Amino acid sequence: MAARPDVVVLGAGVSGLSTGIRLVESGARVLVRTAAPPAHTTSALAGAMVGPNLSPPGDPQRAWTDETLRVLGAEPLPGVAWRDGTLAARPEGATPSFADQTPGFRSLGDDERPAGFGTAFTVRLPLVDMPVYLAYLLERFRDAGGEVRVAPVASLDEAATSAPVVVNCAGLAARTLTGDTGLHPVRGPRIVVRNPGLDRFFMEAPMAPTWASIFPHGDHVVLGGGQRRSDDTTPDPAEEADVLARCVAIEPALAAAEVLEHRVGLRPGRAVPRVEAERRGDALVVHNYGHAGNGVMLSWGCARDAAALALGPAPAA
Repeated sequence: MAARPDVVVLGAGVSGLSTGIRLVESGARVLVRTAAPPAHTTSALAGAMVGPNLSPPGDPQRAWTDETLRVLGAEPLPGVAWRDGTLAARPEGATPSFADQTPGFRSLGDDERPAGFGTAFTVRLPLVDMPVYLAYLLERFRDAGGEVRVAPVASLDEAATSAPVVVNCAGLAARTLTGDTGLHPVRGPRIVVRNPGLDRFFMEAPMAPTWASIFPHGDHVVLGGGQRRSDDTTPDPAEEADVLARCVAIEPALAAAEVLEHRVGLRPGRAVPRVEAERRGDALVVHNYGHAGNGVMLSWGCARDAAALALGPAPAA
């Protein structure tokens, strides 16, 4: 990039690349600075199922999810496949509000539900094969004139020396950049097995620290899940065995599936995502982080709003 960028985006995960695309396709000169290339970010470890949209009307997360579903459904995209599947919960009568507005919704009867589940229904949602999808986002960003530089910043002030507008999509690293004590690491395993022939997904309501999720992506299946507050990314064989046992109980065909990968990511946990702008000296800083386990689901909606803040009138000092 010969000219000084108009905007520097921090982070090359799904939030950073989606926001960068919105900015560069609006005509801005955009530089992404990142600690790791997209394939090595936390986003690459996501499952990832988008939806259902269970946020109430008026909640920004409802509008953000709707925008992501709109983008993913507007045209075929690499790594994105709309699939039928089952969402289930152990208690009876646990169908969430607004679930019946999801495409393909059908409540399952007693003889159709998986054993041990009091609530279950089918839906049709997009599953995203994140390594493939992130490669597409990176290519789209670069084709539009954006630049990615693997060169993390030590502070927002340092970032502001690169461009007059900084968009902070740094995920968990935003904790150091902003001093946000509400941001914390949430440990989650990603276990990938060879696909024994599955094409439907399954997701147990994450009402506890562990649950079962089965997301088929062509020749492989991503299994989960779990979450606990920790910054430990060491794969745990006992955790792997537990995930496999819970998923095999739902889908016995997985019992003999070869394990291809076991990695652990750190989700950027926060009570609510932070999407807002502030003045920092002469620079405008837009924050877009804290999406917890919903980074992919909220990505295009948050990118739209973050880009609007970055390109619109600056807030008063």
